[in-house]
Amino acid sequence: MPGSGAAALAWALLALPPALSLALPREGRQVKEKEALFNTTYTDWVDADLLNIYAFNHSVRRNRTEGVRVSVNVLSDHKDLPVLFVVRQKEAVVSFQVPLILRGLYQRKYAYQEVSRTLCQPQTKAEVETQHFYVDVSTLSQNTSYQLRVTRVENFVLRTDERFSFNATAAQPQYFKYEFPEGVDSVIVKVTSAMAFPCSVISIQDILCPVYDLDNNVAFIGMYQTMTKKAAITVQKKDFPSNSFYVVVVVKTEDEACGGALPYYPLAKNASPDEPVDQHNRQKMLEVMVSPAITSDAYVSSMLFCLGIFLSFYVLTLVIACWESCRHKKRKGLLAAMDSPSLDTGHARSIPDAFLGHSPYDSYGYGSFGNGSSSSAEGVTDSVGSADVPYGYAGERSLENVAGRPRLDSLSSVEEDDYDTLADIDYDKNVIRTKKYLCVADLARKDKRVLRKKYQIYFWNIATIAVFYALPVIQLVITYQTVVNVTGNQDICYYNFLCAHPLGNLSAFNNILSNLGYVLLGLLFLLIILQREINYNRALMRNDTRALECGIPKHFGLFYAMGTALMMEGLLSACYHVCPNYTNFQFDTSFMYMIAGLCMLKLYQKRHPDINASAYSAYACLALVIFFSVVGVVFGKGNTAFWIVFSVIHIVATLLLSTQLYYMGRWKLDSGILRRILHVLYTDCVRQCSGPMYVDRMVLLVMGNIINWSLAAYGLIVRPNDFASYLLAIGICNLLLYFAFYIIMKLRSGERIQLIPLLCIISTSVVWGFALFFFFQGLSTWQKTPAESREHNRDCILLDFFDDHDIWHFLSSIAMFGSFLVLLTLDDDLDCVQRDKIYVF
Repeated sequence: MPGSGAAALAWALLALPPALSLALPREGRQVKEKEALFNTTYTDWVDADLLNIYAFNHSVRRNRTEGVRVSVNVLSDHKDLPVLFVVRQKEAVVSFQVPLILRGLYQRKYAYQEVSRTLCQPQTKAEVETQHFYVDVSTLSQNTSYQLRVTRVENFVLRTDERFSFNATAAQPQYFKYEFPEGVDSVIVKVTSAMAFPCSVISIQDILCPVYDLDNNVAFIGMYQTMTKKAAITVQKKDFPSNSFYVVVVVKTEDEACGGALPYYPLAKNASPDEPVDQHNRQKMLEVMVSPAITSDAYVSSMLFCLGIFLSFYVLTLVIACWESCRHKKRKGLLAAMDSPSLDTGHARSIPDAFLGHSPYDSYGYGSFGNGSSSSAEGVTDSVGSADVPYGYAGERSLENVAGRPRLDSLSSVEEDDYDTLADIDYDKNVIRTKKYLCVADLARKDKRVLRKKYQIYFWNIATIAVFYALPVIQLVITYQTVVNVTGNQDICYYNFLCAHPLGNLSAFNNILSNLGYVLLGLLFLLIILQREINYNRALMRNDTRALECGIPKHFGLFYAMGTALMMEGLLSACYHVCPNYTNFQFDTSFMYMIAGLCMLKLYQKRHPDINASAYSAYACLALVIFFSVVGVVFGKGNTAFWIVFSVIHIVATLLLSTQLYYMGRWKLDSGILRRILHVLYTDCVRQCSGPMYVDRMVLLVMGNIINWSLAAYGLIVRPNDFASYLLAIGICNLLLYFAFYIIMKLRSGERIQLIPLLCIISTSVVWGFALFFFFQGLSTWQKTPAESREHNRDCILLDFFDDHDIWHFLSSIAMFGSFLVLLTLDDDLDCVQRDKIYVF
């Protein structure tokens, strides 16, 4: 029954799965197989009824690798029915269609008519082996013509320290092989281009088949980074068991990933929005070079160099301490000898003021209230001048009769809280703090034990902040580094890739090591403060009149906080440089704001110990600054509304702080503030033209307002992209202005600067100048795309290990340490001067 047999066969074919039914050979389809040669262009055609097979063979040597490249060009325009090319090798199969369709942003399609692919080369164990591979060409369209050419790739194996130039497109990627030489454990692969666009991707992959060399799969394996003009990847031998790897270069379909604009391609009339776009000739000329990286000896020598620099400061400090101790003992011996009875007269010898290091002072007065020690009878009788006496020094300050004077502790026998809540004492403060000329004794009336506890809170608060801040930071950056190592995506972190030396799991160990100076010098400063506090406490236990009545009041809490902040700056800067990027920039800047704020507070505390800000309010203001820093970076770029709000807040805060400083805190911000302002303007400007009562303070505050208003206007007009640095610049400018004012007023008041602080000022200024030079080199920036940031990358400049930013870390840590020493020793010349003879400014 022939009819029933045909029916059964038809039912059997219909019952087959779709994939199996498609696999059945079409009836009447022709298969043409031909032997093909290298470096020969085959122009042929194919249709739905024809399958062309090209057979190639070539000799493969065990110790020599040659690349084979297949290039095709479809001459017919059948976008809906592409031509399929399948390359069958011994251990791999590569297939691609032409036109090749690659997708970009928003799933946009791009079509390429010319495609070239390099074949993955299988390994051979024989000395010489002949390997065969086949190129199958098929299509479902009618009569499609194409060109096929197979060539050997010259310079497929890259040589050490030799440059090689090549072209690449999105549909014609390139990759090359590199083998580690003997004795080389790590290399750095540098790829450069004279043209920024088109955007490209550099990938390092293990010797495996298939090689992922298209825009849509290059990120699947290995390490990779986007590139405009520069790219550099450090490769370690331990990560590649075969002691070799592929360098893959892929041109992306769009430039958006590298910071370029998304092009607009007008669609043809009546064209579908999903129709592929022809990018024509989108190619890039590149140059690759592989160089050996530094050896393990360089790591050791660099770490020893770093330790040696900063440990030398410990040695220098010890030498200076020994010299000061010997000098102090010698001076005590001379004082004892001069205090002993004379052999001729039997009377004690007099000690000249010049020997004691005293400066001549003018007499001065505070009007009807006498001098600063208002409760001391001697203080009142000492102050015989009137308020009309010029603000200068002509008289003489000495320790004469200090031992017989009543201690100023009697003025502060009550606790700070009780003192501030008594109405009569509050009125007393209003009188004292608003006098025309103040001395330190006027603002050092509170119990020193209460103030000591008040300023110790600075240290304990910043220590607590440091612990709670640092722990999640460390956990986060470890996670970042793990993600980079696992995914291979080197666009996550903004390193200087031309000088990024890995160690263990860390990608840029040199940027972390260079922060060691902050920690070591911060610790050294804490040790210096501890020694000073021990000596001061011993002097208090001996009832030393100099410690009790003379010099700037010694409060060490802020110094401890400054040293801790310097150490934390080193730790958090190291954490930031584990993986520097847009999301963790505040790790590197938070304690910079802290340091700037604490330095200003310490400078103000020197002459205003009773009215300095509490730790809680100070840290709250610094937290507000950090908050604005984060908001400015996230939302401030090009946001006019943000800059207007910030500038207004900046100006208002400057005015409020100026009022607080001018009136020494003796003013109130309430509903009657406007009425009082109008009253002052009327009485001082309209009714009679009178100058400011506190001229020196007014000069400082006017200059400060001019600078801050100018910075606010600059920010509003220019709107700098780096808001964090802009905010830090505001703090540094105010700190420098206040420090310059302090130095000028100190010299104007007849005080002098001793040798050690003078040397610290000069050397610190020089170091700061060099440090800022290296800071502004700008080796990377997270304000741009990773590819654009790498355009700023530079080679190492010190020991082939440290770059410009590492030098900034070295110099800035030394400069900060020197700045702290300046604040610590600046008023050492006043240690033998009574506090009611030291001016407040």
